[in-house]
Amino acid sequence: MLTEHLIHTVVEAALAEDAPYGDITCAATIPADETGEVSLVARDPGVISGIDVFKAVFTTQNPIIDVNPSIHDGQRFSARQTLATVGGPIRDILTAERVALNLTQRMSGIATMTADFVREAARGNSLPDATHPRGFERTRIVDTRKTTPLLRAFEKYAVTCGGGHNHRFGLSDAVMLKDNHLAALAARGLDLADAIRHVREQVGHTTHIEVEVDRLDQIPGALDGGADTIMLDNFTLDDTRQGVELIDGRALVEASGNMTLDRVAAVAATGVDIISVGALTHSVRSIDLGLDYD
Repeated sequence: MLTEHLIHTVVEAALAEDAPYGDITCAATIPADETGEVSLVARDPGVISGIDVFKAVFTTQNPIIDVNPSIHDGQRFSARQTLATVGGPIRDILTAERVALNLTQRMSGIATMTADFVREAARGNSLPDATHPRGFERTRIVDTRKTTPLLRAFEKYAVTCGGGHNHRFGLSDAVMLKDNHLAALAARGLDLADAIRHVREQVGHTTHIEVEVDRLDQIPGALDGGADTIMLDNFTLDDTRQGVELIDGRALVEASGNMTLDRVAAVAATGVDIISVGALTHSVRSIDLGLDYD
């Protein structure tokens, strides 16, 4: 997903955006031959993501810059912990500083937020009255397509660093029949079950088909049509539990809509297999990281 080629493509574009004609501040204040070392220090606790991206920013700016991480993606860190050192020409280090921090702070914010959701989902699965998921060992926290344009691979990778899983990467990966798709098919005289069967005839045999429903009475039709995953969109907790019982392991069950940290444990306790959380990428707060000149 997050390939070296993609990292360098985005990094080069970001550096060009930030300093299209060079860094005039560094050029005016720092001799070209001055060297030194800076440290990447956490101001907040969190989960790290994007160490390879952080390194790529500096080495793209100048390949002789030496980046030495002391942490791996997916590991937790505490406030005031040093996460990496960066040594080399100070002018080039400071020119690349903001791009490196912007990407790593956002990715670490996503990883940290994901880890919080994963923790709460696990807590929900272990509640005394919890229903166990049928499809997976425990309820999965997954992302959505509500990502920053052109940074999707970075953000979805960060979700995995926090212990989450990825939903489809893009529109080409799986069929997801939502209300507008179903309305268009219904206008041609196809009910929900027939709509799913119609789609199944159009796609390859390995293609996963997910159907979004917003009422309990739609579930039998989704099952009759052979949906692989049924998404319960904006269901109450009681309806979610009833939906899980109705589906009874015949399809994966995904809960979606207004998923907040304070309610995800209760949703997981209903026995859903998957909880999709758009906030992981569209409402995340970047972790505060800084570069300190040693």
